[in-house]
Amino acid sequence: MVEAFVGTWNLQESKNFDDYMKALGVGFATRQVGSMTKPTTIISQEGDTIILKTQSTFKNTEIKFKLGEEFDETTADDRKVKSLVTLEGGKLIHIQKWNDKETSLVREVNGNQLVLTLTMGTIVSTRSYVKAE
Repeated sequence: MVEAFVGTWNLQESKNFDDYMKALGVGFATRQVGSMTKPTTIISQEGDTIILKTQSTFKNTEIKFKLGEEFDETTADDRKVKSLVTLEGGKLIHIQKWNDKETSLVREVNGNQLVLTLTMGTIVSTRSYVKAE
């Protein structure tokens, strides 16, 4: 089922992302840059390891993980988190935990679109990506 996520995805639309970053505790300057950046997400698979790369003019990040196995992650805004990614009902569910806080990043594919729903407390942001040809 992970195969549906494999590919290169370009950000098309972003809603409420500044509020989401604010809820995470991201500083003003970083939020300004983050709001203007149009990242590309590249998802690939090697055996049972999933590689998720995010590339932008601001910063590039890469995480490698196995579904259902917790791992250490340093986020684009330099938070040190414990992450867990699972596949449930066709959705890739990524939970990050740090300092008694928790956020979820849920990815789902619909045709050539990938929707990323970011939730921190009551704040929800959606980012829509379109698959690169």
